[in-house]
Amino acid sequence: MEDLTDSYNQTVLVHWNSFTGSLKASNDNISLNGQSLSLAQVVAVARNGSTIHIKDTALQLVAKSAQMVHQSLEKGEIIYGVNTGFGGSANTRTKAVEELQRLLTRGLHYGMLVQPTDLKHRTTKHESNVMTKLSMSLPLDDPEAATCMPESWVRAAMLIRLNSLVTGMSGVQIATVDSLVHLLEHDIVPRIPIRGSISASGDLSPLSYIAGAMQGKATITAWTGQRSKGQRRIERADVALHEAGIRPIKLGPKEGLAIVNGTAISAAVAALAMHEIHCQALLSQALTAMAVEALVGTDESFDPLFARSRPHPGQEESARNINAFLGGSRLVYRSDGSEEASLRQDRYSIRTASQWIGPVLEDLLLAHQQVTIEVNSVTDNPLVDTARQRMLHGGNFQAKAITSAMEKVRQGCQTIGRMLSVQCTELINPATSRGLPPNLVVDEPSESYLWKGTDIMVAALQSELGFLANPVGSHVQTAEMGNQALNSLALISARYTLDALDVLSQLSAVHLIAVCQAVDLRAMNINFFETFHPQFTQLTRDAFKDVEEDQSWLDQCERTSWAAFKRGMDQTVGMDSSKRFAHIIDLLQPAILRATPASLKTLTALSTWSERCSACALAQFNLTRENYISAPDATPFLGIASCRMYRFVREKLCVPFMQEKTITTPEPESADERVNGTQSGQQERIQTPTVSSFMTAVYQAMRTGTMYAPVMECLREAIQSNPS
Repeated sequence: MEDLTDSYNQTVLVHWNSFTGSLKASNDNISLNGQSLSLAQVVAVARNGSTIHIKDTALQLVAKSAQMVHQSLEKGEIIYGVNTGFGGSANTRTKAVEELQRLLTRGLHYGMLVQPTDLKHRTTKHESNVMTKLSMSLPLDDPEAATCMPESWVRAAMLIRLNSLVTGMSGVQIATVDSLVHLLEHDIVPRIPIRGSISASGDLSPLSYIAGAMQGKATITAWTGQRSKGQRRIERADVALHEAGIRPIKLGPKEGLAIVNGTAISAAVAALAMHEIHCQALLSQALTAMAVEALVGTDESFDPLFARSRPHPGQEESARNINAFLGGSRLVYRSDGSEEASLRQDRYSIRTASQWIGPVLEDLLLAHQQVTIEVNSVTDNPLVDTARQRMLHGGNFQAKAITSAMEKVRQGCQTIGRMLSVQCTELINPATSRGLPPNLVVDEPSESYLWKGTDIMVAALQSELGFLANPVGSHVQTAEMGNQALNSLALISARYTLDALDVLSQLSAVHLIAVCQAVDLRAMNINFFETFHPQFTQLTRDAFKDVEEDQSWLDQCERTSWAAFKRGMDQTVGMDSSKRFAHIIDLLQPAILRATPASLKTLTALSTWSERCSACALAQFNLTRENYISAPDATPFLGIASCRMYRFVREKLCVPFMQEKTITTPEPESADERVNGTQSGQQERIQTPTVSSFMTAVYQAMRTGTMYAPVMECLREAIQSNPS
C-alpha cells in the first residue's frame, strides 16, 4: 500500500506523481499483489488504459486458496454460499455447488439497462394508434447514460476486484484471475446498470454483470473494439470474448460469490472521486490566490503567525500554499494601517480562506486513507485462511468506510464551492470588487452585461452543491428478508459524490475565467495609471503655476489630487467613459479650490485644467484600452500561481480577454448569407464563440485532467519555496 502521510500537500503530490508515472511507464507497469495498489494507479488503469500484471507469488496464493475450498468440501464442511443458500436463505443446503454459483450470478442480473437497440423508433409514419405514438415519445434523458455505468467505473472495479482476489483469501482459481486480466488487457468492459446496489453484502448486482461477462453469457453486453481507431462498439459478451480469443470461465465452488460479494464497485467510484477532489481542492487554493490579486487583497491574512497560534494542520498547509502562490505579485495590497474610510481588512471570502479550506483538507486526507485501504482489502465472505486451514465467516463486505469517505468529500465540495461562489460574485459586483467594472466588462457599462448571466450560473451551481451535500448513509432501508438490515449505501453515496464534483468543476471553470478577466482589467487600469499620471502632473503644474508666486503648495496639491483621482476611478466604474472622467475631475475641484488662493485667476485656471484634464484622461483611457485589448497580458503583475494559470487559460485553451465583440455574431445582410460559399465550392457556416463555449473549454480541461498539470506545478513550486 502507498505510504499514507499526515501532510495533505505531500499526499496529493505523491498521488499525482504516481498517476503521471503510470501514464509514462512501459507495458505491465502496475504490479498487483493485493496490498500495494494506489488510488493513482486505479485512475490510470480506469481512465487511461495503463496495463497490469500479477506477481507470481500472488498466483501461488490463489492456487492454494482454491485447493483449500475443495478440501473443505471433501471434509463435509458447511460453507456459506458454497453448499448453502444465500443471505436470509442460508439455511438451505445443496450438493450442486457449481450450479449454485451460476444461479447466484444469474439471479443478480436485475438492474435496469437500456440496450442501444431499444432506442430505435419504428417507422410508423401513418399510424395513429395511441400506444404506437407513446412508444415513439422522445426520451426524458439519455436512456443509455441514465441506466449504464461509464466504462471508467467498470474498469476501475475490475481492477480492484482483481487486486482483492489475488490475495489468495477468496478461493478462486487462477483461470478466474486470468480472465479478469484478459478483459482489462483487451479492453472488454461489461455494461453494468447504474442502480440497484445498497452496498450491504458488497455491490452484488453490479459485480454479477462482470461475472456474467467472464462466463461469456449471451445475455450480457460489453463495450469492445479499439478506441484509438474509433471502433468502439457494444457487443454480446460471448461474441466479444470469442473475437479476443478469451476462453469463458466455468465457475467452481465459491467463485461466483467471490466475484460478486465485495465492495469493488463502490471503491472504484470512490477512487475516481478522490482523484478529482484532490485536484479541485488544490485548484481552489490557486483560485483563491488569484481572487486575492483580482480584489487587490492582502497576503497578511496568510501570515504564518495565524497558523502557529491556531495550529490546525489543514489551515497551516492551505495558508502556506496561498501565501506562496502570491509570491511576486504586484497586485497584492500591503497595508500600512493608515487607510481612511475603507475596510482595513479583506472580506471573509479571501481573508478566512485558509481557515475555511483547512478542515476540508483534513477530511480529504482521512478519506484518501479510507479509500486506499479499501482498494487493498479482501471484502468477500467467507474468507479462506490457508495458514490455519479455516473458512472464516464475517462481514468485510460492509462498505461503510467508503460511505464515510464519500460523505466527507461531498461536504467538502459544498464548502469549497461556497467559497469560490462568494469570491466570484464579489468580483462581478462593483460594490465589493474594489474598482472593477460591473459584470467585469471592458466595454462601456451601458453597452455590455457580459458576466451577468454567469453570476446567476454560480448561484445555480452552488445551490445544487448544497443539496448534494446532504448525507446518503442516513437513508438505510432493511433488505433481503431482513438479513441486510445494515447497509452502507456506499455506491449511491459515491455516485452522488461524482455528481457533486462535476458541479464543482463547472463552478471552478466559471471562477477561473472570471478571475482571468478581472486581473486583465487590473493590468489594463495599472497601464492607464502609469501612462496618465505624468500627464496629470504636467497638466496640473501648467494650469496652476501662475496662480501664486509661492508654489510650495503645488506638489502637495498634485499628490492629493492624484490620489483623489484614483479613488474617483474606483467609485465611478459603473459610468460610461464619455461622462466618467468629466465627473471625476468635477469631484476634484472643491479640494483644489481649498488649496489655492481665492481669485479670478484661480477659477480661470481651474476651468482650463478641468477641461484639458478630463479630455486627456478620456483619450488616454480609450487608447490604453484599445492597446490592451489588442495584446492583453497580465503576467507582469501576477504571482507565481496566477501567472501559470493565466497562461494556461489564455495560451493553451485560447480563452481570450472577453469583450462584446468576442461573442457577437456577424450580422449578414440577408438570411442567405448565413451560409458562406468558399472558393472550393464548399459551404461553411458562420460560427461565433459564446461565453458558454469558453467556459466549457475550461471545464473540459478539468474533466480530462489537463488543467491539473499546471495546478500541481504550482504546488510543487510552493513546497520548494517553503519546504517546512
